[in-house]
Amino acid sequence: MKLLRYIAVALESILIHKMRSFLTMLGIIIGVAAVLSTMGLGRGASAQITEQIASQGTNLLTIIPGATSFGGVSSSSSAQTLMMGDAEAISDSRFHPAVAAVAPAFSNNAQLVSTANNSNNQVVGTVPAYAGINNIKVASGRFLNDADILENRQVVVLGSNAAAGLFANTDPLNQPIRIAHEPFTVIGVLEESGGTGFNNPDDRVYVPIGVAQGRLFSAGRYRGDYVVSNITVSATSEEEMDAAIRQIEQTLRLRHALATGEDNDFRIMSQASLLETLSSVTATLTLLLGGIGAISLLVGGIGIMNIMLVSVTERTREIGLRKALGAHDSDILLQFLIEALVLTSLGGVLGILLSYGVGALVSAIAAGSFHLLIQFDSIILALGVSAGSGLIFGLYPAIRATRLDPIDALRYE
Repeated sequence: MKLLRYIAVALESILIHKMRSFLTMLGIIIGVAAVLSTMGLGRGASAQITEQIASQGTNLLTIIPGATSFGGVSSSSSAQTLMMGDAEAISDSRFHPAVAAVAPAFSNNAQLVSTANNSNNQVVGTVPAYAGINNIKVASGRFLNDADILENRQVVVLGSNAAAGLFANTDPLNQPIRIAHEPFTVIGVLEESGGTGFNNPDDRVYVPIGVAQGRLFSAGRYRGDYVVSNITVSATSEEEMDAAIRQIEQTLRLRHALATGEDNDFRIMSQASLLETLSSVTATLTLLLGGIGAISLLVGGIGIMNIMLVSVTERTREIGLRKALGAHDSDILLQFLIEALVLTSLGGVLGILLSYGVGALVSAIAAGSFHLLIQFDSIILALGVSAGSGLIFGLYPAIRATRLDPIDALRYE
């Protein structure tokens, strides 16, 4: 009952000084909203990237060039160590029973020009299997086929953003475009994948790999064979991922003549390892962003201490009268602590509401392509920290109130 009475007294004091109380809570409101919004930003980005990676399947492997070795000295330079022959060797099911499909790719950026527009996009030279491995879906037309590869046809498949940017309200199919001054014909447009930011899959365009290597970008050669940027592989199942990795590693080490104990000059990345690395990075990023937002809570806590000290000074005579009538120090301490806790708790609740408003605004601006992910544990943490700041920063003013001498307090003007 005593606790409820003190809460009522605290609310009455807040209502009497509405503007001062609101300005005091403002630091907590902004602090809680900043913590939830920044943590929501990190978690939202993590969830979106994780969804994009998972949408490609859990049995996907990506092989990229790694360090090279010259005279026993390892170098992590940009030298390309993966070749077309490597992809062909991995495709041999006799030695790689855990491998279902293989797709080499060679990519670079280039200027694309249509009749009315132009843009700079990533051009990926690849083979028909690339679409199936990476779960790419065609909205209209078709993807690359075997005849395109064998005859080095100058045809192109556009990502959804690339098609919209180059052709706006015109149907892109069978339209001519130029890529790095070379003429191409559009044979397909892909469905939107929902990617955002740098290197968005919807901004990419796809051409036969031989055309990209020989005509567009003059790809280099390694040990007499055209190099590739990467090789994507799908395992026969998620359970066969480890077996596929072992088989691929063994083949590539033999082809690259790597001695026992010598480091690989390539790297094999699975979706699981990629998600694990991503989770670690985004968790660190989320904590960092949350820590930056927590500074606002610290500032808000200092504001609470300041206003509670003012409140103690203003109510000196009240404190003296209560003590003269028999109030214990614990009663005075509890009264001012509860007032500080009520201020910070109200500020925390308003801060949570503000963070949801920020989330709705971000979603509206991003047209639903990005969301702040505010989870329940973040809300509990924000409320706990705001209440804790009230307890910590309200303690000194409350102790100061208990130390007032009743006689001196009654004489205070």
